[in-house]
Amino acid sequence: MSGPDQRLCLYGIKACDTMKKARTWLDEHGLNYDFHDYKSAGIDRAHLEAWCNEHGWQTVLNRAGTTFRKLDDAAKADLDQARAIELMLAQPSMIKRPVLDLGDRTLIGFKPDLYAAAVAAPN
Repeated sequence: MSGPDQRLCLYGIKACDTMKKARTWLDEHGLNYDFHDYKSAGIDRAHLEAWCNEHGWQTVLNRAGTTFRKLDDAAKADLDQARAIELMLAQPSMIKRPVLDLGDRTLIGFKPDLYAAAVAAPN
């Protein structure tokens, strides 16, 4: 599946430290990727629904981040996938990052061993 011609897409926010680590890792391994900054370029409902369906909204929604913690209690109460997606559409910085789109699946968050296993899979 991987190789120098494989085109990955990395979703996230440019200034985030975890994003920088993921980008450095991809660069060091010679992997081509497109970068989608969802803070400046936004994100659509279809991507969020796909990621939530694959990983669960609890994984995709960054509840540990400052943006989520600043919400009032009413906004944080009784969350389900539909409400979580609305929050992430309104404020993309609530999306856990990075999201690495491998084409047939995605990885959420950055762990070097998971990245290595995902991109080193034989063709």
